[in-house]
Amino acid sequence: MSRDGGEVVKSLIDGSIITVSSVMKPRARKVVVGIEGMTCQSCVRNIEGTVGDKPGIHSVKVSLKDKRGVVVYDANRWGAPAVVEAIDDVGFDATLVEDAEVISLSSLDSPFLEALVSIEGMTCHSCVKNIESTVGERDYVKSIFVSLTEKTGTIVYDSTRTTGEAVAEAIDDMGFDCKLITVREAPVSSSSSNTKSELSDEEQSVVLEGGRVIFKKDGSAAENTEKASLSVAGMTCASCVAYIEKHMAKVKGVRSIVVSLMFSKADVTYDRRITTAEDISAAIEGLGYRSGVLEVGGTSSNNKITLIITGISDSTCTRRIESHVIARRGVESCTVALSTSIAQIEYSPSAVGPRDIIEIIEGLGYSAQLANQEDQLKRLDHSDEVEKWRASLLISLIFGVPVMAIMIYFHWIRQTPMHPERQTPIFNPALSLDNLILFILCTPVQLFGGRYFYVQSWKALKHKTANMDVLIVLATSISYIYSLTVLMLALILQWKSSPMTFFDVPPMLIVFISLGRWLEHKAKGKTSEALSKLMSLQAKEALLVTRDEHGQILSEKGIDIELVQRGDLIKVLPGAKIPVDGIVIEGKSAADESFITGESMPVVKKPESTVIGGSVNQKGMLIVKATHVGQDSTLSQIQLADKIAGYFVPGVIALSTLTLITWIVIGLVYHKGALDDGSSNFDMTMKMAFEYAITVLAIACPCALGLATPTAVMVGTGVGANNGILIKGGEPLEMAHRVKTVVFDKTGTITEGCPRVVKVHCFISPSSMKFSELCSLIGSAESNSEHPIASAISTFVKEYLSTEQWASVSKFRVSAGSGIVCDVNGVGQMLSSRTKQTPPQDSTHLMTPGDTMNITECGVQVVQSSVKGIVFHPNNTARVVIGTEMWLLNNGVAMDDLAAEVLQKQQSNGNISILCAVNDHVVCVVSIVDQIKEEATAAVYALKQMGMRVVLLTGDNAKTAESTAKMVGISQVFAEVLPNQKKNKIEQLQKAVGRVAMVGDGVNDSPALAAADVGIAIASGSDVAIESAGIVLVKNNLIDVVGAIKLSKKTTRRIRLNFLFAIFYNAIGIPIAAGVFRPLGFSIQPWMAAAAMAMSSVSVLTSSLLLRTFKKPTKRSLETPEFNRYRKTLNEHFQVEVHRGLDDAGMLRSRNMSDVSLVSRVSTFLESATTKITSPRKKRFSPFEDKDEDALAHTKLIV
Repeated sequence: MSRDGGEVVKSLIDGSIITVSSVMKPRARKVVVGIEGMTCQSCVRNIEGTVGDKPGIHSVKVSLKDKRGVVVYDANRWGAPAVVEAIDDVGFDATLVEDAEVISLSSLDSPFLEALVSIEGMTCHSCVKNIESTVGERDYVKSIFVSLTEKTGTIVYDSTRTTGEAVAEAIDDMGFDCKLITVREAPVSSSSSNTKSELSDEEQSVVLEGGRVIFKKDGSAAENTEKASLSVAGMTCASCVAYIEKHMAKVKGVRSIVVSLMFSKADVTYDRRITTAEDISAAIEGLGYRSGVLEVGGTSSNNKITLIITGISDSTCTRRIESHVIARRGVESCTVALSTSIAQIEYSPSAVGPRDIIEIIEGLGYSAQLANQEDQLKRLDHSDEVEKWRASLLISLIFGVPVMAIMIYFHWIRQTPMHPERQTPIFNPALSLDNLILFILCTPVQLFGGRYFYVQSWKALKHKTANMDVLIVLATSISYIYSLTVLMLALILQWKSSPMTFFDVPPMLIVFISLGRWLEHKAKGKTSEALSKLMSLQAKEALLVTRDEHGQILSEKGIDIELVQRGDLIKVLPGAKIPVDGIVIEGKSAADESFITGESMPVVKKPESTVIGGSVNQKGMLIVKATHVGQDSTLSQIQLADKIAGYFVPGVIALSTLTLITWIVIGLVYHKGALDDGSSNFDMTMKMAFEYAITVLAIACPCALGLATPTAVMVGTGVGANNGILIKGGEPLEMAHRVKTVVFDKTGTITEGCPRVVKVHCFISPSSMKFSELCSLIGSAESNSEHPIASAISTFVKEYLSTEQWASVSKFRVSAGSGIVCDVNGVGQMLSSRTKQTPPQDSTHLMTPGDTMNITECGVQVVQSSVKGIVFHPNNTARVVIGTEMWLLNNGVAMDDLAAEVLQKQQSNGNISILCAVNDHVVCVVSIVDQIKEEATAAVYALKQMGMRVVLLTGDNAKTAESTAKMVGISQVFAEVLPNQKKNKIEQLQKAVGRVAMVGDGVNDSPALAAADVGIAIASGSDVAIESAGIVLVKNNLIDVVGAIKLSKKTTRRIRLNFLFAIFYNAIGIPIAAGVFRPLGFSIQPWMAAAAMAMSSVSVLTSSLLLRTFKKPTKRSLETPEFNRYRKTLNEHFQVEVHRGLDDAGMLRSRNMSDVSLVSRVSTFLESATTKITSPRKKRFSPFEDKDEDALAHTKLIV
C-alpha cells in the first residue's frame, strides 16, 4: 500500500483489476467536438465504436440531432486535437468546440460542464435574481449561482447544446458586463440528475480494467431510498403547491416531492440515512402548513405502464429486456411475458419517464408501444367486477337450482333427515340418493363458484386481517368438509342409514352471496357514472416541443398522453384540450375549466399561470411545462377501510364456536335417555349444532355497515354532479347540513359579476381635456388590472373609442380594495389608431354645469358637473390615480366638496362609484352598476325558511352594500371588509354562531372559502376560489346553494338510515341464527341466512340509490304566494343592519333571525339599542368605528 498526495491505491496481486477510491482524481479530460456529415444512427454507432475502442479513450457519446460528440480521454495519452483528428479519420468533418478538465470520475459520462464567469454591473439582489431566473430558465442550463459580493457566476450547462462563451454572452445581453473565466468538468452534485439522487463518496468506486475506466454504483443508494406520504393542510391554491415543492426540494436528503392540492397530500422520496419522514413533515410545518405522516415505505408516488413489445422470440429476449430496463435508475420493477409480449413496468416519474423506457427497449432492437389505456374507466364503472360476479352467479345457479329442488323434495316433502327409513339407498344403505346428488352438485360450486372467495380470504389472512370473505369461506368449507367426512365415515363403518349432511349449504350460500355482490358492483358502477364522464374528457395526445436557448421551437412531435414526462414542454393550440397539469411558460390565452371546476367563464392564462389537464384552451397558443403527469393528476376514488370487519369477523367466529358448543351440550343433556338409539340422538344433536353454528357464520354481515356511508356519499356526489353541484368528497357533503349561517359575497355572487359603466360626472372643462382624452387615460390605466371594476371601465372605453390599442402605462401600482396609480403616455397616438374613421361623440358642447350627453351605443350618460381648468397635453405623460377618496388623499390628490357630494349621492343610489384624478386633479366620478341576480331573493328566502342566518360580506362601501342587501332580503351586512380581512371575519362568525358556509367567486374570496366550514364557489372566472372551495356550483345559480344544503341533509339522513338498518339487521339476525328463539318454535336454516345476508348489502345499496330521486329546488318552485308577499315587504319595512370593517358587533345574535318576524325585529332592536346609532333610514352603524371613518364611509371601494 502506498500514499500519494493523500490518495490511496490498492493493487491486486494478479494486476488484472485496480480499485481506486472515489476521492481519486485521474488525469482525464473531456472534449466537445462538432461533427458534420452524419446522416443516421449508423454514423453515430460508427464513430462511437471506432473511436471508443482506441486505448486511452474512456467514453464517447454522439448526438445526431445536435451534431456534437462528447469524448472523455486519458490526458496522458491523448490531446484534444488528436481526438478531433481521430473522428475526422472516420470520415466526418470534426471541429473542436470545447475542452475541459475532468475533476470527478463519477461524471465521465456526463455531458455537463461548469463555467465560471465574471459579472460587472450588479447593484443589488434584484440583479442577482434577474440573472438567475432569466438564464436559469433555459433548458440547457442545469444550475446557476450568482454571487453579488464576488461578482461571479457559476453555471452548469449541457455541453452538447451550448458553450461557455454562449452562456457568458447571454448574461452580457441582459445589460451586464460578463466575461468567461474558465470552463471545467461539472462536479458530481451538479451534473447528476435533478432528482438529488447522487451517491456519496462511500458508494462510488472506479475499476480500471483493460485500460478503460468504468464508473460503478454499488446500489446501496437505492436501498437507502424511502418513500412517504404526508398530509398537508392549509393549502388554498396552486401557488401553495409550488411554494412547498420549491422549498422542500432544497431540504437535505429530499430527492423528490410531488404535492397534490386536491387531496392535501405530498409524496416524498428521501434518503433515510440523512432525514426522516417526521423531519420532512416538520419542515413543511415550518413553511406554515399543517402536516403529518400518513404512510412510510409506500409506493404511491410510482407510476405503472403496460407496453406491447414486438420482436421477442424466446426467453433470452425477455431476460435481456428486463435486465436492461431495470438497470435504469428510477425503474422499480419490470416483468415481460413471453406468451403475450406484454411488459409491466413500475417506475418513479421523478427519475425516469415512459419515453425513456421505450427508448431503452428500442435501443435493444425491439419495438415498443403503449397498450390500450382504458383501465381507469373500467375501474370506475366496475365492469370487470360485474363480469366476474356474474360468471360466479351463473355457475352457482346452474348447480344451485337443482340443489334447491332436491332439498325441497327430499328434506321438506319426504323429510328424509328425520325419517331415515324413507331414504333411497344407492349401492349401500350409508349412501342415499339425495346425499349422492347433493355431493355431485355441490363440488363444482365449491371449487369454481367460490374460488373468488378463497382468493380474497387468503389475501386477507396473509395480511393478518379478516373480512367478509373469510366468514363465507369458513361457512362453506366447514359445511362441505364436515358433510364429506361424515359421509365417508358412514360408508367405511357401514352405517344402517345415510347421515344428515350440509351439502346444500355451499351452493345456496354462494348463489345468494354472488347475487348480492353482482348487484352491489352494478350499483357502484352507476354511482361512478359522473366520474367516468370526467375521466373520459382527458386528452389522448400531446404536442411535445423542443426549443433552443432563445426560446425558438426547434421541433414538434405528437406523442401519446401517457408518454408525457415531468418537465416536458407541451404546445397547446387554440381549441385543443390541455393534456396534463402544468405551468404556462409562454403565451397568453383563456381556458375553459368548467368540466372539473364548474367555471363557466374562461380563466385567463399567462406565463406562470397553472393549467388543469383536460381543460380546453380557447384563444391563443400556449407553451406549458408539465408538472403533474400520470397518476399524479388523476381523480381519487373513495376507498373503503373495513375497520369494522377487523373486529367483527373474529367476534362472529367466536360466537359461532360458542353456538356450536352450546347446542352440543344442550342437545346431549336434553335428549339424554329420550331415545333408545344413542347414535340417532348424537346424529340429531350434531346436525342441529352445526346448522346453527354455520347459520351464524352465514348471517353475520359487516358489509352492510361498511357500505352504509360510502355508498350514500358516492350516490350523493353523483346526484349533485348531475344537478350542477360538484361536491369534492364526503366531508363537505356531510358538513353542509350542519351549517347554521350562510355568508354571501356580493360582486359576482349576489350580483351578476358583470359590472358596467352607466354614468360619468366630469369636473374638467372640455377645452382643457376632451372626454375622449379622459377616457383614454382611465381606460389605459385600468387595462393593467384584472379587477371586475377595471374590466368594466376598460370595456366601456374600448366600445366608446372603437379601439383595441392602449396608451403606454408605466410605474403601475395597485392596492387591493383601494385603487391604482400609474403614469400614462401616448394618448394622442392611441386616439389616432382608432378603427373607425368617424370621431367619437365628444363633450366639446358641454360648456356649462348640468349639461349632459348620452352615449347611446354604450348606454352611458355623461354629466358636466363643473368646468374647471387643467393643464394637459395628449402627447405628454400624465399621472393617473383611480380609486377611493382615501386612496386619492394618500397619493396627494385633494378632494373638493362638489366631488364628495356627487360621490355620496351616487353611492346612496346603490351605484359603485370611484374617483379618477389626472395630474393631481379630480377629473371625474365613474358610476358602475352590477345587476342583482334574478334568483338571489328567492335563494335567500329559502335559506331563511330552512332556519339559516344569512349574512352579506363585501368589500363594497356601506351604502351600496345596504342597498343590495335590502333588495335581496339580507338583514345583516359586513361592508368595507378588505380582502385580507374576509378570512378573519369568517373566523369571528364561527366563534360567535358556530358552523359557517361561505359563498364566493373571486380570488379575494379564496382564504375565506378555505376558512369556512363549507366553502361554496360560484362559477365566476377564478380558479383559485374554486380550488379553495369544497362545493362548486356549475350553473352559477344561487338556488343551487339551497340545493346543496338540502342534498347534504338528505344524504346524511340516508346514511343514518343505512346504519340503523345494518345495526338492526345484525343485532336481530345473529341471535335468530344462533337459535335463541328455537324454544318459541322459530329458527332459520343456513341458506335462509345467506339470502338474508346478501339482501342486507343489496338493501343498503338500494337505500342509497333512492337518493337519485332527489330533485333540487328551482326558481319556480320557490316563488310561492308566501314568497311573493314577503318580497313586497322588502320595499316597505325591511331593515338592514350594517357593520363596517372588522367590527364584531352583532356577532352574538340569535342564529335564526327572521326578518319577517315582528318579535325578531323588536328583540334585535332592544338588544342593540344601547350600542347602535340608528339613522333616520333605520340603518345602524357600529359604535366601534371612529368618527373620521364615518365621515369617509363613502370612500371605500368594492373588493
